[in-house]
Amino acid sequence: MDAAPLVTTYRPSQRVSLALTLRPLVRGRLDPTMRITTSGVWRTMLTPAGPASLHLVARGDEIDASAWGDGAEWAIAGVPELLGAGDDWSQLDVSGNALLRDSLRRNPGLRLLRTRQVFEMLLIAILEQKVTGIEARRAWRTLLTKFGDPAPGPAPDDMRVFPSAERWRRVPSWEWHTAGVGPQRSATVMRAASVASSLERTLADGRGGPTVANKLRSVPGIGVWTAAETTQRSHGDPDSPSVGDYHLPAVVGWALIGKPVDDDGMLELLEPWAGQRQRVMRLIEASGFRKPAFGPRMTIQDHRRH
Repeated sequence: MDAAPLVTTYRPSQRVSLALTLRPLVRGRLDPTMRITTSGVWRTMLTPAGPASLHLVARGDEIDASAWGDGAEWAIAGVPELLGAGDDWSQLDVSGNALLRDSLRRNPGLRLLRTRQVFEMLLIAILEQKVTGIEARRAWRTLLTKFGDPAPGPAPDDMRVFPSAERWRRVPSWEWHTAGVGPQRSATVMRAASVASSLERTLADGRGGPTVANKLRSVPGIGVWTAAETTQRSHGDPDSPSVGDYHLPAVVGWALIGKPVDDDGMLELLEPWAGQRQRVMRLIEASGFRKPAFGPRMTIQDHRRH
């Protein structure tokens, strides 16, 4: 029988949508660490105190949180930041753009999350470097199922807890190969795992920014895109546009001016919101906007055949 959970009720000062706020953490329908269901949200995590499972249920303006495992106390303490506490949208002015203005009006519960888990967010971003989302999600699911421990408490049976940095360092080369992760990305993971504790200390530098990005990028193999994708989730960075993304510049261009742009064009379009560019990106995503479906697509590579 599962031990009794640690429980609390979070009463945010502003409306919070669990689905909108936590969407950046979901890596596919079968993500071993994250599930958004009609009955609530399940999230597993490796905390400084050990593994934990967190269950969140929205009830009106309140959110009931329950946690199991050695890291339950850490997980419960982090619920406010996970759900956007400290994320201030009051200075964001999108009144001059109809799409952004409408998205902000229709999505009042959108907040920027802060997981406080740097190495985990970085590893996910590394797996997503220069591959399709399908490939990255498959690799994530394969590796977590193989090396992650079962989630504590009554979480779904197939959910797993993110492995420790030490365990990641012991993953054999053939397991990376089986998961479809090439040697360049697996080597970057190994380098990041060797300095994982230092990565976590960047949380003390605030909600992102150049200081944090530079520390992450000091790890060989971590560039602008990977650092941005990490700090958006680990630190709650309100800026950090994902420069170097295969799709985003075109999405931003079509959404804001009705035509595709490159990275430089995307940065130019986002410049009026410097300091809050990630909020603008999330509003575009939440709006449901989709760029026209034409042009070349990335080819899914099967590294396991080589």
